[in-house]
Amino acid sequence: MRESRLSKNTHNHPLVLPEPSARRLVLLVPVCNPGPRWHDFLQALQAQNLQPQLGVVIDSASDDGAPAAAKAAGLVVHRIDRATFNHGTTRQQAVDQFAADADVVVFLTQDAVLADPMALKHLVAALDDPQVGAAYGRQMPHPDATPVAAHARLFNYPTTSHHRRWVDVPEFGIKTCFLSNTFAAYRVKAMREAGGFPAQVILGEDMHLAARLLKAGHAIRYQAQAVVYHSHNYSMLAEFRRYFDTGVFHAKHPWLLQDFGGAGREGLQFVRSEMLYMLKHAPWLLPEVACRTALKALGYRLGRGHESLSKRMCSRFSMHKGYWV
Repeated sequence: MRESRLSKNTHNHPLVLPEPSARRLVLLVPVCNPGPRWHDFLQALQAQNLQPQLGVVIDSASDDGAPAAAKAAGLVVHRIDRATFNHGTTRQQAVDQFAADADVVVFLTQDAVLADPMALKHLVAALDDPQVGAAYGRQMPHPDATPVAAHARLFNYPTTSHHRRWVDVPEFGIKTCFLSNTFAAYRVKAMREAGGFPAQVILGEDMHLAARLLKAGHAIRYQAQAVVYHSHNYSMLAEFRRYFDTGVFHAKHPWLLQDFGGAGREGLQFVRSEMLYMLKHAPWLLPEVACRTALKALGYRLGRGHESLSKRMCSRFSMHKGYWV
């Protein structure tokens, strides 16, 4: 089933893969109790045509057997205290410790399953263009994805590859600096020039760095040929919490909206697209989708104004509760 879905993918930029180069590639994977999908993750990684010189699992004290499975698959396991994890700080520390001498560093999340043996090679090939500072791959929904989760992947990850540069901001706004560390590759030199991942962010470390790469003159590449399976069947409460955290992120880093524009236009496009998708594929979910939209808007608004809330209240509203400790 997966092969048949991928065979329909198209793109505007045919890719000629280069011969394997001597550049050093490091793979970093933050992990915390990844669950049953971890076996699929490791199996898909071992099947890759391009293998990293070093693969490191940054493990936040997992107790589900994931570290042992990673070691058996040939990965290095670096254990950290769960309470110290932060989306930006932890990743940058891992880059400094394990990829300081690398040419390319690739990030994967624990629930992203590489879709075919060429996925990693396709992603890294995007950096053969010297103007590209970072690239991210396409995310397809997992087989068990709900219609709501499936639409989110299809909306944000089209079948056509593209470049985004600083000059594209007037046309694409905040979407210009969209990038996902679910499956992303960075040119280490460019990352270093841009200042690396931000410290102590609630989320959005990938967008924060992508924005600074763009401002420094680098391009961001969306590589539609590089595919992973990744989606979340969030409850309505989880959606509220995630959008609260997004609001906090934007409030803490106002320069992003000042330089790239607000997310209102993109949000309206998403809502329109989601409604049309549900009308076609799951019309019985339209009332639920309307409730989700209202909760996301409320969560985002509260996040933007989080400084007027107590830390305890922020923690209750937040998906990433460790940020508030």
